[in-house]
Amino acid sequence: MQLILILLVTLFASFTHTLVGFGSALVTMPILAKLLGVQVAAPLAALIVPTIEFILFVRYREAFNLRVVWRLIASAMVGIPLGVWSLRQVNERIILTILGVVLIVYALYGFLKLKLPELEHSSWAYGFGFIAGLLNGAYNTSGPPIIIYGNCRRWSPDEFKANLQGFFTVTGLWVIVNHAFNGNLTPFVWQHYLLSWIAIALGIWLGLKLDQYIAQATFRKIVLAMLIILGAMMLL
Repeated sequence: MQLILILLVTLFASFTHTLVGFGSALVTMPILAKLLGVQVAAPLAALIVPTIEFILFVRYREAFNLRVVWRLIASAMVGIPLGVWSLRQVNERIILTILGVVLIVYALYGFLKLKLPELEHSSWAYGFGFIAGLLNGAYNTSGPPIIIYGNCRRWSPDEFKANLQGFFTVTGLWVIVNHAFNGNLTPFVWQHYLLSWIAIALGIWLGLKLDQYIAQATFRKIVLAMLIILGAMMLL
């Protein structure tokens, strides 16, 4: 039953990420954390999520602009080891609470469609990237800071998808290295990751097939509502 639940979560995560361009970590991490515990869920999600992101990066690679995201990547590389280190040092209840707050705040931000101020200077990327790295190392949820930064920099839709996937792919590999260095990639994690490939492939295939039939705005609202529920579950 546990394996079936992991595969279903992975399937929905890859389907969601394919449709809206992000969200695989926001879907997988809270559910897997409840199911397996944070110290197992984090390295498992760290393998699953970059796999999804790399496949989609190949699809959108032509719009990727390294000059725009290298500052984000560089600063995230500094934050990621600190995030991974915190998994063994910080109480799991605190981690789940922080994750729940991140999910709820991000979902409310998406629902309210806040008009954020434009950031004219690229130096802001260092701060956003570092925070994203911390969240990525600990909870695999680097998306919210990078999405907010992209909105503030007024990225086009194609730039948005390509730059997000490029950032997630590169930093995701560094997260995996740090989990390996800390001994978190256990046989259990590897076994379930390899089995999840079936769900990843099916989710991406369904997402690409149904993309033209599903209203992305409506689907995005459903995902945001789900994130609020998941966030509330983390706080209980």
